[in-house]
Amino acid sequence: MSNRVRIAYDGAMVGKIFERIAAPVRGLHQAAYLLAALTLASQILALLRDRIFAHTFGAGEVLDLYYAAFRVPDIVFTLVASLVSAYVLIPRITGSDRESTRRLLSESAVFLFGFGGVICIVLAVFMPQFLRFLYPDLIASPYQAEFVFLARLLLLQPILLGLSGVLGSVTQVYRRFALFAISPVLYNLGIIAGTVLLYPLFGLPGIGAGVVVGAVAYLAVNIPAVVGAGVVPRFSLPSFALMLPVIRDSVPRSLALGAGSFTVLILTALASRVGTGSVSVFTFASNLEAVPLALIGASYAVAAFPALSEASTLDRREEFTRILSVSARHIILWSIVSLGIIAVLRAHIVRVVLGTGAFDWDATRLTAALLAILAVGLVAQGLGLLFSRALYAARQSWRPLVYQLAGGALTVMLAFVFLAMPAEGMPAALAALLRVGDVQGTAILLLALAATLGQIFLALLSLAALRNVAPGLARTLMRPLVDGSLAAFAGGAAAYATLVLEGGIAPLTTLAAVFTEGLIAGMAGLAAAALTLYFVENEEFRIVTGSLGKLLRFSGRRSDVLAPSAEESTPVH
Repeated sequence: MSNRVRIAYDGAMVGKIFERIAAPVRGLHQAAYLLAALTLASQILALLRDRIFAHTFGAGEVLDLYYAAFRVPDIVFTLVASLVSAYVLIPRITGSDRESTRRLLSESAVFLFGFGGVICIVLAVFMPQFLRFLYPDLIASPYQAEFVFLARLLLLQPILLGLSGVLGSVTQVYRRFALFAISPVLYNLGIIAGTVLLYPLFGLPGIGAGVVVGAVAYLAVNIPAVVGAGVVPRFSLPSFALMLPVIRDSVPRSLALGAGSFTVLILTALASRVGTGSVSVFTFASNLEAVPLALIGASYAVAAFPALSEASTLDRREEFTRILSVSARHIILWSIVSLGIIAVLRAHIVRVVLGTGAFDWDATRLTAALLAILAVGLVAQGLGLLFSRALYAARQSWRPLVYQLAGGALTVMLAFVFLAMPAEGMPAALAALLRVGDVQGTAILLLALAATLGQIFLALLSLAALRNVAPGLARTLMRPLVDGSLAAFAGGAAAYATLVLEGGIAPLTTLAAVFTEGLIAGMAGLAAAALTLYFVENEEFRIVTGSLGKLLRFSGRRSDVLAPSAEESTPVH
């Protein structure tokens, strides 16, 4: 085969692969599982990133500085970029003609770049003072100059990710969920490259440069969908008539996200005062808990949002309730099952992912205890993601803000109350329950407990708010709650029994041994959970097995409508 023919052949193969990746996906469950599969790849890279962090830095000062620096651009993103995010653009793009869509994207992008740029410049100028106020202990470290420069460099990220959200609205409306889910994969690759290649040369700013490169890739992956739809943005000064309704509807969500980020910022500031490494272990545990949250809660929430927006626009109340109920039931079921497995295998999970290099045994145990506490809030967090999107789709944008403020206020209040308790009381009992009573810095467990209780409170408030939007929703959620609890108990018991049986086979002194023991126990737990769901004739379990079969036979047929499959047409009950 000649070089010219080979090049042409390779180009055709690449084109076919890209066409398959960029093809729309039909069906709520097929979309959710495709998102989950690609999100899994992103989460694996995120875990690899954390393993590199743990091996290189351990739970120490350098990593505390890195994670603390991230909180400032997070605030910028939630308060600025969310003003023109996909969540407010998708309902307006759905059903719009090409020229109207192009104009909306163009003016939104220019607004974000101009307004966000000014905010970032002001923050960059006053960054030293801002960091000194938030992290008085961290700013006094020998890495002060790098800490400030890193925080300034990371201010590029919210602008890039904000523009990604503008373009990503087109990607989601046209159901090109594979492209949408690839973005985080490229983002994590950028961070890994920054850590491995640039940190040895430039220190902390090298990791920040990797973050910026990953954010650029995050933005670029949406370009093919925008080009294919023929709505490439052009430079256009924002008009008052077009942008005012967008911003008006965005302000509640932006403030709600800001309230959530502000809560995390306060928790991070409190963690930085608990002791060296506390910010790191808290973030590590949060990242581990984010894996099942992304695979379950986020996947269903993202897949359901366009369909919820469409049903709300056409005033199809029963269809809206059905889509919301189906998504919520699956989130509840699989989140509870995950909790049962995580509770038993938490130490194995942390040892496999983070137990290397400078990450010592005490840090491993403390991170595992934090993971167990945070995992209790999996159901609430997943439902929170879905319910907030349902309220936005129903154009009730102010309610999530009120509830987020209430949940954040409760979290912060509980954090201060817990930290003020005598160490020999409830804090000691919690540490003993999670078998870390002899580890230093267990006060960080109290912050995780406060965060979990705040998430549960927020989910309950959101569920109550949906009574008028989706009548009868709460009644449909009891069965998966019961079935999931039974499956979680069976799965956790099977996993624990398997660990006991494996205990004397081989010493857990190598990564391979820990991984193998945890894998076998996890498979036994999942098998027991699956059998339980089969015997109780759980409807969601039946739908999953059917939808996974459809996804494996996915042919990439094009469709502009996220139509429910036959299995998804089960009426709400």
